[in-house]
Amino acid sequence: MIKTLFYSFFLLFLAIPAVWAAPPEDDSNAVDTNRTLQGQVSSVSQFSDVQPTDWAFGALQSLVERYGCIAGYPNSTYRGNRALTRYEFAAGLNACLDRINELISTATSDLVNKQDLAVMQKLQQDFATELTTLRGRVDTVEAHTATLEAQQFSTTTRLNAQIITAISDTFGNRVGGDASGNPQRERDESNLFFATRGRLNLESSFTGKDLLRVRLEFGNFANPDGSSQIAAATGTGMTRLNFDNDNNNTLIIPHIRYYFPVSDSLSFVVGPAGIGYNDITDNVTPATIGDDGNGIPSQFGKNSLLFERGGGGAAANWKITKDLLLTLGYLSNIPNVPSAQNGLFDGGYNALAHLVYYGKQGAIGVAYSHGYNPAGTVNITAGRGSTLSSAPFGNTIATSNSIVGVQGYYRFSPNFQIHSWGGYIWANAKSSGLSDISNGRGGTDSLFVNNGDNANAWFGAIGMSFPDVGGKGNLPGILFGIPPRVSSSDVRQERDNAYHIEAFYRYRLNDNISVTPGFWVILNPENDNRNDTQYVGVLRTTFDF
Repeated sequence: MIKTLFYSFFLLFLAIPAVWAAPPEDDSNAVDTNRTLQGQVSSVSQFSDVQPTDWAFGALQSLVERYGCIAGYPNSTYRGNRALTRYEFAAGLNACLDRINELISTATSDLVNKQDLAVMQKLQQDFATELTTLRGRVDTVEAHTATLEAQQFSTTTRLNAQIITAISDTFGNRVGGDASGNPQRERDESNLFFATRGRLNLESSFTGKDLLRVRLEFGNFANPDGSSQIAAATGTGMTRLNFDNDNNNTLIIPHIRYYFPVSDSLSFVVGPAGIGYNDITDNVTPATIGDDGNGIPSQFGKNSLLFERGGGGAAANWKITKDLLLTLGYLSNIPNVPSAQNGLFDGGYNALAHLVYYGKQGAIGVAYSHGYNPAGTVNITAGRGSTLSSAPFGNTIATSNSIVGVQGYYRFSPNFQIHSWGGYIWANAKSSGLSDISNGRGGTDSLFVNNGDNANAWFGAIGMSFPDVGGKGNLPGILFGIPPRVSSSDVRQERDNAYHIEAFYRYRLNDNISVTPGFWVILNPENDNRNDTQYVGVLRTTFDF
């Protein structure tokens, strides 16, 4: 009796060679009734998925009908081919051991005889190799666990990092003339340069569902005042890379963000510094495109400029249905300064309402943003367009803006996706006076601005990308766009449309390193056809770890 019970259970155990190493199928805390064992069954026929032709049928029949120590699932299945969890194995083993103890306590003294012991010894010899293998696996897992516990950075915090290096240059005469502003001395002032940016993210979770991120950052793409070095050399921000920030490799903490859910349908994001619209909502652009180190190289092509604004504040995300998400957010430009025209509510700010619908193969979003910038901090288009579109009344005139944008993407297949975005901007002057306003040629003119003057601009782009084409992890892509252009204004509107045409190919060397050559052309830079065409080339290498 004992040998039959032992042998049957041992055979079932050996049928699942990875039982000790197999993780649960789902690490969620939610209870799944399809994985919860039911009470003991009285007959193997109660299992709908066990047939007499199955190789383990005899062992199951013995354990179920003779010894009563095997349970199934609520839907009357046994799932004999599914990996066994440690919990399930412990429950089954415990039930059979209890049955053994019961038999021993009630049986005669001759229950375990020499023949039984000989059979068990024979089994041990026959399966010595398998037992040794299992023992080795357990020893290896224990050794790895001990190493991880001794060397882990934190029980609640993980560190991930991204280092970007880029070799880049532009070709084409500087907008409006040389750096001195002399239009008679137009020439290409940019040289081949090699720069870097690094980010270290410390991400902590205290409940398993929340996330606190603290970012450390350094780089040397920018001037000491924070302006782009490549934009200074070419005379237009349309040549900027999407990662050309920071200077002198000074380590800073530009971003602190905390996300926490309060229910399955409602969550919040708060942060005192470096929180942008991209951190509080989905910008409805494929993540493979918008990533600084692995997506499109240009700043304009990253995503809709509507999402490139922020500071410190909070946002709420409400999942109205499984497919519909509403985000409401408020971000202050300089929330940490208590003086007049600063702080959380008395200075510059941006407020967002964004509704996104998710389909099976894509998504579409409609966003409305309203903002205000005090004099000296005006940058409506976040450097994504011409100087005039960023400050249509000049930087010395306080300006409010409203932007309506539509953005979306669709995956036609695993290897082909298309994305697009566009928007319209309303800008209003909030003070009066003379202001230096861009003339589209690298200089400014002093013009008078009245309180209440209006200006309007529009922008858009469409791109196609091909994930895994040319190899797993690779990403070729192209994009055509129209940077923001001031199409009507009470002060000054722009002459022409600029056009942005870009191609790139991300080549994945391995899980941690990618190399991306990229190239784009800007026709009519600064929305003025008197400026020479700009050509930008870049070779980016990204390390993710």
